[in-house]
Amino acid sequence: MDTFVSLGQGFLVALEPMKLLYALIGVFLGTLVGVLPGIGPALTLALLLPVTFKLDPTGSLIMFAGIYYGGMYGGSTTSILINTPGESASMITALEGNRMAKSGRGGPALATAAIGSFVAGTLATIGLAFFAPYLVALAIKFGPEDYFALMVLAFVTVSATFGDSPLRGLTSLFVGLALGLVGIDILSGQSRLTYGVPELLDGVEVTTLAVGLFAIGEALYVAGRRHVAPEEVEPVRGSLWMTREDWARSWKPWLRGTALGFPIGALPAGGAEIPTFLSYNIEKKLSTKPEEFGHGAIEGVAGPEAANNASAAGTLMPLLTLGLPTSATAAILLAGFQQYGLNPGPLLFAEKPDLVWGLIASLFVANVMLVVLNLPLVGLWVRLLAIPQPWLYAGILVFAAMGTMAANPSPVELMMLLIFGLLGLMMRRYDYPIAPMVVGLILGPMAEAQLRRALSISLGDPVALVQSPIAATLLAIALAALVAPYLMKGLDRFRATED
Repeated sequence: MDTFVSLGQGFLVALEPMKLLYALIGVFLGTLVGVLPGIGPALTLALLLPVTFKLDPTGSLIMFAGIYYGGMYGGSTTSILINTPGESASMITALEGNRMAKSGRGGPALATAAIGSFVAGTLATIGLAFFAPYLVALAIKFGPEDYFALMVLAFVTVSATFGDSPLRGLTSLFVGLALGLVGIDILSGQSRLTYGVPELLDGVEVTTLAVGLFAIGEALYVAGRRHVAPEEVEPVRGSLWMTREDWARSWKPWLRGTALGFPIGALPAGGAEIPTFLSYNIEKKLSTKPEEFGHGAIEGVAGPEAANNASAAGTLMPLLTLGLPTSATAAILLAGFQQYGLNPGPLLFAEKPDLVWGLIASLFVANVMLVVLNLPLVGLWVRLLAIPQPWLYAGILVFAAMGTMAANPSPVELMMLLIFGLLGLMMRRYDYPIAPMVVGLILGPMAEAQLRRALSISLGDPVALVQSPIAATLLAIALAALVAPYLMKGLDRFRATED
């Protein structure tokens, strides 16, 4: 009953005219960047962080969440029409969606993606609203050693699951942790790693790192690649409406995709890619027309797109209740909270209930806006694909520099932005994941504070870090996540030698 009351109060916040405007801007921008290949929601949020620094926190976070949801949907448009996923979670949609478009059924493919996104997003947001309080009740019982173990689990899972190499992920993480040490030590008051630069006494700004790695790094990387042949946009022929058979073949995949996406998205090593792949395989096995898979099966669009959007709500659950980011976009969202002096977690539900429940309620509003906006505006999204890449990325460079300077007008900040941009370029060039570095900078100081607090309480006894059942369990899971990739590689090599 308390959840209904809290959600009702959240709708009072979310339905305010200015909050509705923020949500509308968010879903529009999110769909726009989801449509443009190579520009995902994480990059867009990174660009907007410095610009929204002085805006209303609740409105800005509602806009960020709208961008997240819109970006998850928008990627399906390019997957279907030009066989180029706007973001990684839409890769599976391209398999069947583009085949449908080439056979003249691009309209129903776009429609099942839009309606499936709405159904999955709504059901998953209901799950977020009703399950989050239970996770908050559990998190309240956490001691400093439990929080430290949770941070270690976040470090390991983010490092092990982003990119192809766990070692590269850990390297990226440790660079982020090192950057988190810059500034004044809270306990001793001594400066660390500032090298006599006064601007570094407050530490490295998360927004500067995020904008540099995501926006500047991506723009430089695209500029440095060779020209490729332009993608051919598949025109949307026929009606956008789905036939009765399309509806009959889509509604079960929508529900199954939601059931996969929400819980997997909430896991520390979840993300959107895993449930979309699982959904595709399940729909292929359960389909009454398996011969259509590979030639344009509508189930292959409906299920993965539902899983994709449900995972977005799942990702928000550990972020809001535990302060634990499980994706690159969630890491930028966490930075968005922190720029307003807010730390997601159980205390946020008690101290800022209007903000949290207003944000959750706005997700329902964003879902309705998405389905109303996107089907009529398909023609506009297609035209956006014609924007020349030099114009697009030149605009990103200018916007990134201006936004960073507006938030913190300092030559040192601009120099750091350039350094992080070049670092992001090199990391992309040599296939090092970026998200672990951002997570390291955000969670590193928090993990250090919890570790020192736990050791202070135990008078320096390190055994205290594993005496709690919760901490011991979380550290065991972290160890398993760290070792598992190497064990799997060893098993693969053993099987190869056996064969």
